[in-house]
Amino acid sequence: MIIDAHSHVHAPVADHIALLDEAGIDRAVLFGTRPHPERATDLASFRQEMAVLHETVTGTAVGAEVFEAARQELEAAIAAHPDRFIGFAKVRLDLPPEQVAAQVERDVVGRGFRGVGELTPPPGGAALVEPVLAAAADHGGLPVVVHGYAPTTAEDLATLASLARRHPRVPLVISQLGGLNWLTAIELARETPNLYLDLSTAPVILAVRLAVAELPDRVLFGSDAPYGDPVLARMTVERGTEPGALRDRVLGGTLAELLGL
Repeated sequence: MIIDAHSHVHAPVADHIALLDEAGIDRAVLFGTRPHPERATDLASFRQEMAVLHETVTGTAVGAEVFEAARQELEAAIAAHPDRFIGFAKVRLDLPPEQVAAQVERDVVGRGFRGVGELTPPPGGAALVEPVLAAAADHGGLPVVVHGYAPTTAEDLATLASLARRHPRVPLVISQLGGLNWLTAIELARETPNLYLDLSTAPVILAVRLAVAELPDRVLFGSDAPYGDPVLARMTVERGTEPGALRDRVLGGTLAELLGL
């Protein structure tokens, strides 16, 4: 089974299904989203969507209303295509730990989602993820996905690795291979058995090859669609690996094990 470990709700959802079909991808982990760059028709509208993305990845978009529309969109996409999408739900990081735990129980486990993500703590604020990891551990070790590209810093990656070591039952996934800090991400993951890296929008093919060589059981194929293209993302993995068991693990085997598929 080939599984895209990192994608966001498209508008319309049918366009996403067509991309998965074209890439030969069986299923995709789906995150909710506020920005929809795929809807942009010109530079001005694209800038508007990127402004929303900036609010999201810098952690400045907070409040229940910020999450509700994206959650409804996510649930509708999964309901329309339950055989193709694996839902992960985002939770707020600006709440006390007991309220974070209640969110995970109510809005993740209670709604049937398979993991938590994609979390976007503000730069320098990766420690805010710890209450989520504690709650994920309480629910059998739910996978937790955290944004890894800019504005996430190398120091944030080190904080995430430290948190992962404190919660060894929780698979913690750093997305986008840590962005421009990909070498640091690989080094940290080597030292942290429950730290995983998804390869979505990896900056260079050398980073993909090195990550697979160093972490053969803890790297996950992902596209970050619509920011990345599923066809090109799969081709990148296939250029960086030889046919066989290792490639199969990267393209979906490892994630299938994590999710009990």
